[in-house]
Amino acid sequence: MMTLPRPTAAPTSAPPVPGARQAVLRRTPVAAAWAMAATLSVLSGGAHAQSLVDLFESARGFDATFQAAKASNDAAQAKAEQARAGLLPTVGLSSSVSRANVDNAAPVADRSFGSQSVAVAASQPLYRPANRLVFEQGQKSLQVAQAQLLAAEQDLIVRTTQAYFDVLAAQDTLTFVNAQKAAVAEQLAAAKRNFEVGTSTVTDSREAQARFDLVLAQEIAAENDLRVKKLALDTLVGKSGTSPLPLALPVDLPVATPDDVTHWVKLAETGHPSVQQASTALEIAQMETRKAEAGHGPTVDLTAQYQMARAPSSTTGITGRSNTASVGVQLNLPLFAGYAIQNRVKETLALEDKARADLDAARRAVAQATRTAFFGVQSGKGQVRALEAAEASSQSALDANKLGYQVGVRINIDVLNAQSQLFQTKRDLAKARYDVLVGGLKLRQASGTLVADDLNRVNALIKH
Repeated sequence: MMTLPRPTAAPTSAPPVPGARQAVLRRTPVAAAWAMAATLSVLSGGAHAQSLVDLFESARGFDATFQAAKASNDAAQAKAEQARAGLLPTVGLSSSVSRANVDNAAPVADRSFGSQSVAVAASQPLYRPANRLVFEQGQKSLQVAQAQLLAAEQDLIVRTTQAYFDVLAAQDTLTFVNAQKAAVAEQLAAAKRNFEVGTSTVTDSREAQARFDLVLAQEIAAENDLRVKKLALDTLVGKSGTSPLPLALPVDLPVATPDDVTHWVKLAETGHPSVQQASTALEIAQMETRKAEAGHGPTVDLTAQYQMARAPSSTTGITGRSNTASVGVQLNLPLFAGYAIQNRVKETLALEDKARADLDAARRAVAQATRTAFFGVQSGKGQVRALEAAEASSQSALDANKLGYQVGVRINIDVLNAQSQLFQTKRDLAKARYDVLVGGLKLRQASGTLVADDLNRVNALIKH
């Protein structure tokens, strides 16, 4: 009789039962694999596992993109205060010392004398519309920087949550592959025993061996994917060896309230950071046009000066001292600047039209993104419900195929396919749950309402 080589996994040590097909599994390999995975998780990383909120706080203090946005916001605050200088008085101190030698043609001795002066001058703008507009533009630029910081924080929330659940999804995939590997190994061992006692053909063994080899390849890929996902999370939060806490099952997924896409779109068109930035940029462009038009108008300044000077008299040569104080109002009115002002106004009007078009584009973009995110959440919840039903159906199908295989109405490949379908469904269900949770945050991000406190709702679903 032809014999086949032993599988790479150790087969069961139960003796063959002649004249009847063996039971496919003495115990449930899925449950055993899950128990082993849970034990390893507790022993290796459970003591140092982190929640989603913990990892977000770490990312908030480490992520370079978010830190750059914070620095940009601080710079905008300082720049806004610089613009205030155009409304405040300026004071300057000046001093000079000189010495002169006078060489007369007349037959008298040469004379050498020196002079010194100290002056304090001050100026206060009384009417400078352009300066006022520059100050208001500085305040608007600060609002733009604050909107950019808000957008960076929202992006960090989503990136951290995505990386967190990517690791959990990779862990689930590896767990399911390991469970499938155990189940296929049991099926392979049973097929070999049945072939040896003559109750099945060599085809069953070869099919089981082929499926076992395929699962080994999937295991290698799953291990590598988990390694990459963990490295990505470590890089984001600035910690090594991160271990995210899993979801507590069964999980009650949150719903988007209200269940109306129009409501979310309206929020996005007014409150999204990119819309706020574009709206503020339009206001800045309009101020720039008014500032350019102010170039035709006069400016009025209040000036004051106090000077002390010491110098010799030009007639007597005797050194004297003088103190001079002056207060006045200075008026400047431009008459002709070579059409520079007119062309500057044309330029700013064109830039104003550009800013208005950018605002329309931003509103349309966020409206589309919000609709996509909303329907993605709705679709994801439907997929979760369907996959939960599919999981129960796949489990029933597997049990039926196992029983059919034992009584001889099903073949080995039927059991293998049922096992593969069950593990694939379990993996898809876990991934769908994570996608719904991340999609809910993306919906709030798209509508501009996402804040750090929203993570607490997701964090409450995690096993602590």
